[in-house]
Amino acid sequence: QVQLVESGGGLVQAGGSLRLSCAASGRIFSIMGWYRQAPGKQREMVATITLGGSTNHADSVKGRFTISRDNAKNTVYLQMNSLKPEDTAVYYCNLVGLFGSAYWGQGTQVTVSS
Repeated sequence: QVQLVESGGGLVQAGGSLRLSCAASGRIFSIMGWYRQAPGKQREMVATITLGGSTNHADSVKGRFTISRDNAKNTVYLQMNSLKPEDTAVYYCNLVGLFGSAYWGQGTQVTVSS
Protein backbone atom coordinates (compact mmCIF):
# COMPACT_ATOMS: atom_id res chain seq x y z
CA GLN A 1 0.00 0.00 0.00
CA VAL A 2 1.51 3.31 -1.11
CA GLN A 3 0.78 6.39 0.95
CA LEU A 4 1.78 9.92 -0.02
CA VAL A 5 1.59 12.88 2.33
CA GLU A 6 2.08 16.35 0.92
CA SER A 7 2.74 19.44 2.99
CA GLY A 8 4.07 22.98 2.73
CA GLY A 9 1.54 24.87 0.63
CA GLY A 10 0.03 28.17 1.66
CA LEU A 11 -0.41 31.84 0.92
CA VAL A 12 2.63 33.98 0.20
CA GLN A 13 3.31 37.37 -1.29
CA ALA A 14 5.00 37.75 -4.64
CA GLY A 15 8.74 37.38 -4.26
CA GLY A 16 8.38 35.07 -1.30
CA SER A 17 9.35 31.44 -0.83
CA LEU A 18 7.70 28.14 0.05
CA ARG A 19 8.96 24.59 0.39
CA LEU A 20 6.76 21.66 -0.52
CA SER A 21 7.35 18.14 0.79
CA CYS A 22 5.92 14.80 -0.27
CA ALA A 23 6.68 11.83 1.95
CA ALA A 24 5.99 8.37 0.59
CA SER A 25 5.83 4.93 2.09
CA GLY A 26 5.61 1.48 0.66
CA ARG A 27 8.31 1.25 -1.98
CA ILE A 28 11.20 2.84 -3.82
CA PHE A 29 10.35 5.26 -6.60
CA SER A 30 12.45 5.69 -9.72
CA ILE A 31 11.10 9.15 -10.54
CA MET A 32 9.64 11.68 -8.13
CA GLY A 33 8.11 14.88 -9.40
CA TRP A 34 5.88 17.86 -8.91
CA TYR A 35 3.04 18.95 -11.17
CA ARG A 36 0.62 21.84 -10.84
CA GLN A 37 -2.81 22.76 -12.06
CA ALA A 38 -4.16 26.29 -12.11
CA PRO A 39 -7.90 27.00 -12.42
CA GLY A 40 -9.08 26.45 -15.97
CA LYS A 41 -5.74 25.06 -17.09
CA GLN A 42 -4.30 21.63 -17.73
CA ARG A 43 -2.00 19.98 -15.22
CA GLU A 44 1.62 20.67 -16.12
CA MET A 45 4.98 19.29 -15.07
CA VAL A 46 6.97 21.54 -12.77
CA ALA A 47 10.01 19.41 -12.00
CA THR A 48 11.15 15.81 -11.80
CA ILE A 49 14.09 13.99 -10.27
CA THR A 50 15.34 10.47 -10.86
CA LEU A 51 16.61 7.97 -8.31
CA GLY A 52 20.14 8.92 -9.36
CA GLY A 53 19.49 12.62 -8.85
CA SER A 54 19.07 13.87 -12.41
CA THR A 55 16.62 16.75 -12.50
CA ASN A 56 14.36 18.41 -15.03
CA HIS A 57 12.65 21.74 -14.43
CA ALA A 58 10.01 23.44 -16.55
CA ASP A 59 11.30 26.54 -18.32
CA SER A 60 8.81 28.68 -16.41
CA VAL A 61 10.41 27.81 -13.06
CA LYS A 62 14.09 27.42 -13.96
CA GLY A 63 16.28 29.49 -11.71
CA ARG A 64 13.49 29.91 -9.15
CA PHE A 65 12.39 26.38 -8.15
CA THR A 66 14.63 23.49 -7.14
CA ILE A 67 13.56 19.87 -6.78
CA SER A 68 15.45 17.51 -4.49
CA ARG A 69 14.90 14.15 -2.84
CA ASP A 70 16.03 12.30 0.25
CA ASN A 71 16.06 8.63 -0.65
CA ALA A 72 16.58 7.55 2.95
CA LYS A 73 13.34 9.32 3.90
CA ASN A 74 11.59 8.54 0.59
CA THR A 75 10.70 12.21 0.37
CA VAL A 76 10.76 14.71 -2.47
CA TYR A 77 10.96 18.46 -1.95
CA LEU A 78 10.26 21.51 -4.06
CA GLN A 79 11.95 24.71 -2.95
CA MET A 80 10.13 27.63 -4.54
CA ASN A 81 11.76 31.06 -4.48
CA SER A 82 10.85 34.36 -6.13
CA LEU A 83 7.25 33.24 -6.38
CA LYS A 84 4.97 34.99 -8.86
CA PRO A 85 1.17 35.28 -8.96
CA GLU A 86 1.20 32.99 -12.01
CA ASP A 87 2.64 30.23 -9.83
CA THR A 88 -0.72 30.03 -8.04
CA ALA A 89 -2.05 26.50 -8.45
CA VAL A 90 -2.68 23.21 -6.74
CA TYR A 91 0.61 21.35 -6.61
CA TYR A 92 0.68 17.57 -6.80
CA CYS A 93 3.52 15.19 -6.19
CA ASN A 94 3.81 12.31 -8.63
CA LEU A 95 5.83 9.20 -7.91
CA VAL A 96 6.72 6.49 -10.40
CA GLY A 97 7.63 3.05 -9.11
CA LEU A 98 10.48 0.89 -10.40
CA PHE A 99 8.06 -0.99 -12.69
CA GLY A 100 6.17 2.05 -13.93
CA SER A 101 3.22 2.35 -11.56
CA ALA A 102 2.37 6.00 -10.93
CA TYR A 103 0.93 7.55 -7.80
CA TRP A 104 -0.44 11.04 -7.13
CA GLY A 105 -0.53 13.02 -3.92
CA GLN A 106 -3.71 14.70 -2.71
CA GLY A 107 -2.54 18.14 -3.80
CA THR A 108 -1.57 21.23 -1.85
CA GLN A 109 -2.71 24.77 -2.64
CA VAL A 110 -0.12 27.44 -3.34
CA THR A 111 -1.44 30.99 -3.62
CA VAL A 112 0.81 33.91 -4.49
CA SER A 113 -0.62 37.37 -3.97
CA SER A 114 0.55 40.38 -5.94
